[in-house]
Amino acid sequence: MRDVPRQLTGEELAELFEGRTRLVERLAEIEYPLENADDVTATLTEEEKIEALRAHPAIGAKGLSTRSAAEQGSDSDPAVLSELAYLNQVYEEKFGFRFVVFVAGRPKVEIVKVLGERIGNTREEELETGLRELVAIARNRWTRT
Repeated sequence: MRDVPRQLTGEELAELFEGRTRLVERLAEIEYPLENADDVTATLTEEEKIEALRAHPAIGAKGLSTRSAAEQGSDSDPAVLSELAYLNQVYEEKFGFRFVVFVAGRPKVEIVKVLGERIGNTREEELETGLRELVAIARNRWTRT
């Protein structure tokens, strides 16, 4: 397990956050970016927040990065994958951004339940929840590698 670093490059952060976004650029400019990421997300514009969430791959999507594929596991039950695809579409249509959740080794059938519950939230709640989850994923990725 690695300690949280004092400084990370834009490239290192882009890998942790699945893309080069304004969030990543801002984090690369500060000390202890992973420790301060929640504070930085709070200062982003709505457009920048959505950009950060859209950079992350959808749960159950094809063509994932090696890291995302490993985190999402290999559940391949067609009914679960179909339900995930449907709920992801409903979520994105309702909120205008991608559903992001820290999987933490949970099977996709559990994520279906979480996704179904979160669809009932407000857009503001989901924007903030998605960003917290995104930061948790990045922190976990850093400490596990």
